[in-house]
Parts: sequence; structure tokens; C-alpha cells
Amino acid sequence: MLETTKRRYEDAAAPVLMRGWKPELTASIGAFIGRVDSFYLGTADATGQPYIQHRGGPPGFLRVIDLRTLAFADYSGNQQYVTVGHLEANPKAFLFLMDYERRQRVKIFGTARATNDPSLLRATDVGGYDAEIERVIVIDVGGWTANCPQHIPRRISEATVDAQTAVLRARVAELEAENARLRN
Repeated sequence: MLETTKRRYEDAAAPVLMRGWKPELTASIGAFIGRVDSFYLGTADATGQPYIQHRGGPPGFLRVIDLRTLAFADYSGNQQYVTVGHLEANPKAFLFLMDYERRQRVKIFGTARATNDPSLLRATDVGGYDAEIERVIVIDVGGWTANCPQHIPRRISEATVDAQTAVLRARVAELEAENARLRN
């Protein structure tokens, strides 16, 4: 058993692009990226110590710039600047995107950098989102893969539940009003 696990690990440790990771984004992955409202960003310091942060915003805040580039507005937050500090020392980055509702996940690796380029600030501004943009994080995609839905629990956002139950709530209100009229 241990030998089988060791062999699998050695196979998995092969260069990622050799194992089916795609070097360019596709239209379907672009559509997936356009739907996500959060993801996890992994970076590491100069010594390789990893760190993961959650990034969130309205759907579409992570933008496909071209087939090999992503960017997102880095909003004001907890003022720790861990990601920015890591990227200055070590540009390697990893994004983990999860769509619990559709039970889909995408993993993206590459290099990243922070910038205040005015054109990228405009390109990543979602408009109407009440958060201050401090900078833009640009990810040069090295590769991506989509995994199977096995073991992904299905979760539905509050916005989706509200939208899907709006008709039912309206019907209940209509029936309650009718019931009140009939009682009178």
C-alpha cells in the first residue's frame, strides 16, 4: 500500500504541463471565471513558506485579459499586504476557484505581480461595488486544469436562493392577501 502511494506521488510530482494542464485559457474556462465571486490565492515568501488568502468580489471581478492573463482589483482589506509582499519576493502564484453550486473547480498556476497601471485599474473596476481598489493583481497563466466534481458538496448562494424563491414568496403573499380578503 505504501509503495503504491509513493509511486502515485512520484507520478504526480512530474511537471504539471506534462499531466494535462492546459497552457491557455479557453472560452468555457473564461465563462467559469466570469461567474465566480471568490477564490483562494496561494503565494509563498522568498523562503518558500506558503500562504493562502481568500479573495472575493462581485461575479466577474476576476477578469480574463487574454488567453494567458488574468487580473483582479485588489480591494482594501485587513492592511496586512501579505500577498503583495510575497509577490515582490517570489512571483509564483496559485489560484483555486470553486463553484459549489455547479460542483466545479479550476486550478490555475503562474506568476503574478501587483500594478497600478491605469488601464488595468479601469479593466478590473466592477463598477457599483462599494470597495476601494488599491491595486491590480495580474496573473500570467502558466497552466490550468479543471477537476472532477467528486467530493465537492453542493452549496447554493443566498442570492441564488433568493432569486429562485422570489416567485414562491410572491405567490405566498398573493395567497395571504386573498385569504385576508376572504376572511373579511
